[in-house]
Amino acid sequence: MDALTLTDLVFRWPKQATPCLDIARFDVAAGERVFLHGPSGSGKSTLLNLLGGVALPEKGRIELLGQDLGKLSARARDAFRADHIGFVFQQFNLLPWLSAFDNVLLPCTFSARRSARAGQPREEAKRLLSELDLAPALWQTPAAELSIGQQQRVAAARALIGRPELLICDEPTSALDASRQQAFIDLLLAECAAVEATLVFVSHDERLAAHFDRVVALAEINRAAAGVAA
Repeated sequence: MDALTLTDLVFRWPKQATPCLDIARFDVAAGERVFLHGPSGSGKSTLLNLLGGVALPEKGRIELLGQDLGKLSARARDAFRADHIGFVFQQFNLLPWLSAFDNVLLPCTFSARRSARAGQPREEAKRLLSELDLAPALWQTPAAELSIGQQQRVAAARALIGRPELLICDEPTSALDASRQQAFIDLLLAECAAVEATLVFVSHDERLAAHFDRVVALAEINRAAAGVAA
């Protein structure tokens, strides 16, 4: 069974003459851990936004966990994403006025399903933040006052809470030092293995590729010309 299937997907930004993504077929099996790489501007972040239902393609089909995203309203896509997808955005997308701890709890606030899967959400948030080496003294600090590396760890804990079936990570280790990068990779893979979650991990750092089941270069699946910023 596939967790993710793209068929004849085409996407272009408004006023763009040619597509930045043109993918005939791309499948990720349930429970598979895929490392996706490509140079800056190759469309990696755009593809992840499509996979997360944040944007819709000009044409083609995106099926996640058996659901055709094109058949859902914007509100239904938001609900589906909250229930089933953990997303580490490249820009983190934390709420700056909320504490680190409350940012981690957000998926459980928006999704009863994620809250139930977390068991005791507050205890789970503490566990994840501890695993990611964010000191308890920082848990009540507003996100805006955290360093970039600290924000990245909060974003990672937020993505993992509630055991989502699909994890989508956009350069999730770019602001971490080597030891914390390894700790994050270890935790991410352990959490995925525990619930047989599917992982799509985008990075330009190909040294991380050895941790994954399959390595895919975006240029191998994208027929569109390169050179359009993601």
